[in-house]
Amino acid sequence: MEDGTKIIARASVCATGVDYRRLGLPNEDRLFGAGVYYGAGASEAMLCGRQQIYLVGGGNSAGQAALHFSRYAARVNMVVREDSLRVYMSEYLIDRISTEPKVKVLLNTEVIALHGDRILQAITLRNNQTGREWTAETSWLFLCLGGVPQTQWAAEAGVVCDSGGYIVTGSDLLKGDKPPESWVLDRKPYAMETSLPGVFAAGDVRAGSIKRFASAVGEGAWTIASVHRYLADG
Repeated sequence: MEDGTKIIARASVCATGVDYRRLGLPNEDRLFGAGVYYGAGASEAMLCGRQQIYLVGGGNSAGQAALHFSRYAARVNMVVREDSLRVYMSEYLIDRISTEPKVKVLLNTEVIALHGDRILQAITLRNNQTGREWTAETSWLFLCLGGVPQTQWAAEAGVVCDSGGYIVTGSDLLKGDKPPESWVLDRKPYAMETSLPGVFAAGDVRAGSIKRFASAVGEGAWTIASVHRYLADG
């Protein structure tokens, strides 16, 4: 500027995390890693040979895990709170699960208690339609329930988030080709830019992201490109 004043443009990238969604049951923390597992890794599948395992979740990740575990376990019991897999799961997975004899789907059902001192020994289940409760012996409980983004601070700062708490970015902020009312610039948000100009989000906390390492790295690179564009405009 003519008076010698310098304008410094600053961009911020949201750094936060996503916690595994939990059952919220007594003993859950104590039995974590000792029979209770968040997610379903390939390494655990090979340890479940000829055993009864229980897998909680009705989404695509749960369906993929169930099919993978069926290659090793004696029986994979899918515990699904909804009355149909079609609520959250893709049709191709539903078709494959329906033809896999080692996968049993327990609809309208949830785990209501965990049993065991040092390791998981059994779980109690309840059918929410009939009210029936029963206990099943198992040392393997896998929770494929998705994540809970740690974005409370973002919402408090005025960053637009979706109903699940994930941060909305870029073109997803546009309604009728217009940005939200809180947007103060003439241009539209850049890729990965939040509702606060110069604040960007990438990876698992971003609404609509693919929850995979590779995609998060790609989003990070895309974000840096948008940051450079933002700083150039400043």
